[in-house]
Amino acid sequence: MDGQGMVQVYTGDGKGKTTASLGLAMRAVGHGLKVLMLQFLKNDENYGEIKSVKYLPDFEICQVGRDCFVNFANPDPIDVKMVRSGWEKAKDAITAQKYDIVILDEINVAIAYGLLPVKEVIDFLECRNSGKTEIVFTGIAAPLELIELADLVTEMKNVKHYFNLGIESRTGIDH
Repeated sequence: MDGQGMVQVYTGDGKGKTTASLGLAMRAVGHGLKVLMLQFLKNDENYGEIKSVKYLPDFEICQVGRDCFVNFANPDPIDVKMVRSGWEKAKDAITAQKYDIVILDEINVAIAYGLLPVKEVIDFLECRNSGKTEIVFTGIAAPLELIELADLVTEMKNVKHYFNLGIESRTGIDH
């Protein structure tokens, strides 16, 4: 991959942030690049991306959350511990430059709700030597500091969603 690794942010209240990062990952592995996706606040082996990753060379996904919703008003200490552990894995992967792209799926949510201090993330990004490693942050409510630091920011806007009509998450489309 040519050039310095950049920082991308996919945020907003609309659907498609994780999906966009998965599209980037597919494009990358199609060109022989190595991708790591760390899924924060998720642990469900029934997600389509977990099932399909075995067909894609050089694409790893690691879920670093529990299989239940996090109470953001009063997070369980295990959720904080799992976010911290995932962040350490992310920093190690970025620093080692083993991957061309490291996707930090839903990390914006963990930062927004205080499970991971934004200052710590920004300090790491400002001091890193990412070399070739592209870093992608996904999730609602990306902090302003991250948006300002990023090289690319895409905001997904919810204009209309079938969830509002009572249609539940659909296998293969929404997860």
